[in-house]
Amino acid sequence: MVEEEIRSRVNRYLINQTDFLQVKDKLKEDQLREFVANAIEELCLKQNIEIFPEERMELIRSMVSAVASLGPLKPLMEDKAVTEIMINGAKAIYVQKHGRIELTNIRFDENSHLLHTIQKILASSGSNRRLDESSPYVDFSMTDGSRVNVIIPPCSIIGPVMTIRKFKDDIGTVEDLLNLGMVDKQISILLIAAMKGKFNVIYSGSTGAGKTTIMNVFSRHIPSHERIITIEDTPELNLLQEHVVKLTSKPPNIEGKGEITMRELFINSLRMRPDRIIIGEIRGQEMLDLVQSISSGHSGSLAIVHAESPEDCFNRMVTMMLMTGIQLSTPEIRKQVAKAIDLIVHVELFLDGKRRTTYVTDVVYDEDKDKIYMRHVFAFKQTGMKEDGSIIGEWVMDKTPPSFMGKFAKRMVKLPPGFFKE
Repeated sequence: MVEEEIRSRVNRYLINQTDFLQVKDKLKEDQLREFVANAIEELCLKQNIEIFPEERMELIRSMVSAVASLGPLKPLMEDKAVTEIMINGAKAIYVQKHGRIELTNIRFDENSHLLHTIQKILASSGSNRRLDESSPYVDFSMTDGSRVNVIIPPCSIIGPVMTIRKFKDDIGTVEDLLNLGMVDKQISILLIAAMKGKFNVIYSGSTGAGKTTIMNVFSRHIPSHERIITIEDTPELNLLQEHVVKLTSKPPNIEGKGEITMRELFINSLRMRPDRIIIGEIRGQEMLDLVQSISSGHSGSLAIVHAESPEDCFNRMVTMMLMTGIQLSTPEIRKQVAKAIDLIVHVELFLDGKRRTTYVTDVVYDEDKDKIYMRHVFAFKQTGMKEDGSIIGEWVMDKTPPSFMGKFAKRMVKLPPGFFKE
């Protein structure tokens, strides 16, 4: 394996000391391979670096494949305005730009050309996943963090279908979220405090709404001394803390054996002395284990759930627990979920292409009345639309002290004076 320092030096040399950026789009793959090989040789001579032949070959392969494997998709991957690429067979390639989907004029020669490109992208990802007729769909992440889903015949009738959700590395701080209008200052203060107070937070929303982005940003406010374990199907989380253990599920092999599920990883993570457990997305029975782990003292868990509203999110969590066949009544399960979860942060993609946190919801179980309430601490109220299609609205805050104020006091986390009513 090539050391990261050498790889980084070669990459810097290619960009800063050669005309690689100018020629990479004009050269064929074999010419590109020769160009990179010559650049590596020059660098080794100039800086007296010794690279073994197998390391040199790996460097050339990885750097060329990262450029050449994209084929006709390369300009779309380099266009920062494009957030998602949807390939419906060789002749229909759509993109999402500024929140709107549009057809591009980019085409593949035929479906076999598209499939060849897909296989090259998969091979360069280093994910060790396979795609063929016996395993006709796959999820994986590209080297830049972009998430890819592919499904091919016989499951797809129109030919290979690939969806790429591009990794956005330009949204990394709360200030970025504020500038984009995804949250307001008051919401950011509360959610940062919730991270420090070890709240159990569920981020909900529909596909592409920005759930992972907003969870990524606020999870960076988890204290650096804590041990964080992340569990994902496809790696998307990008935490800045040093003490992070990343786990990912494993699909079955060609014989249908060796599968490792999210639930199995979650159960194992409880034995790894976690301070925090972050789940990329909950889809099934692992919901039961999450709620039970919170109830047994593992506070500070974060997770993502696909849902259309905070109420739908709560109901989905209850449904996922029922899917396990647990011998508890629905009211009892609802009570367990309400007592485990502190906040639901709901994110939506609006018609103007902007993503906004529409609700920050306090999930309350009232012991005296034996009732469950969902009270929106923050709610985005849309009041109109401008001529250019921009949404007009504002966040409305309920200043009544929420049910989780005791957690702030216990963790010695202070909100600004007057944040909630006394």
